[in-house]
Amino acid sequence: MTPAAPAYRRLSVEERRSQLLEAALGLFAHRAPEEVSLDDVAEAAGVSRPLVYRYFPGGKQQLYEAALRSAADELRLCFDEPREGPLLPRLARALDRYLAFVDQHDAGFSALLQGGSVVETSRTTAIVDGVRRAAAEHILNHLGVSDPGLRLRMTVRMWITAVEAASLIWLDEDKQPPLDELRDWLVEQFVAVLTVTANRDPQTAALVRTMAGDG
Repeated sequence: MTPAAPAYRRLSVEERRSQLLEAALGLFAHRAPEEVSLDDVAEAAGVSRPLVYRYFPGGKQQLYEAALRSAADELRLCFDEPREGPLLPRLARALDRYLAFVDQHDAGFSALLQGGSVVETSRTTAIVDGVRRAAAEHILNHLGVSDPGLRLRMTVRMWITAVEAASLIWLDEDKQPPLDELRDWLVEQFVAVLTVTANRDPQTAALVRTMAGDG
C-alpha cells in the first residue's frame, strides 16, 4: 500500500507570522539587511512573495523592524538571570547566553544590532538602545542597587558598550579567543571598571567591597 500523504495543516496567523520572522532572522543573521530581498524571505519560508506582503504590508522595512524586535527580545532575556549565588558567576552565565547569540548570528550581528544599514531608522535605533538599557537594569538589579548614582550608571552602561564592541571585534578576529576565555575576560573587565569608579564614588566602593566578600 502507498503511504498516505501527510495532511496539510493551515497555520494560524501568529504561527505564519512567526515562520516568516524566523526565516527573515535566519537571513539577516548572515547577510546585511540591504542584501536580503522579500523574494529571499519568501523562498526561505517556502511561501509566495504576496503572502509575505500580506503579513508585512510595509515591505522589507517593516519585516526588518519586526525581526529586529524579535532578536532584541531574545537578547534582553540573556541578562535575565536569577539572583542566586555570587554576582560574578551570575554575570558569567548571562554573558554565556549573550555570546552564544552573537556566535549563532555570526557576521549579521552587526547588521542586526549595531546599525550601519540603509534600513536603519530612529525606530530601529530605539529598539537597539532598549536592549542596552534593559541589560543595564538587569545588571544594576543583580548589584542590588535600587537608586544608582550617576557614576555607577555610567560605569555599567560603558561596560555594556564594551561588551558589544568586544563581540564585534571577536567576529572580525575569526571568533578568537575562545568564547569561554572571552567571557572570563569581560567579567574581569567589569570588576576592573567598577574598581576604578570606586576610587571616585562611595556607592561603587561599597559594592566592590561586597563583591570581594562574596568571592
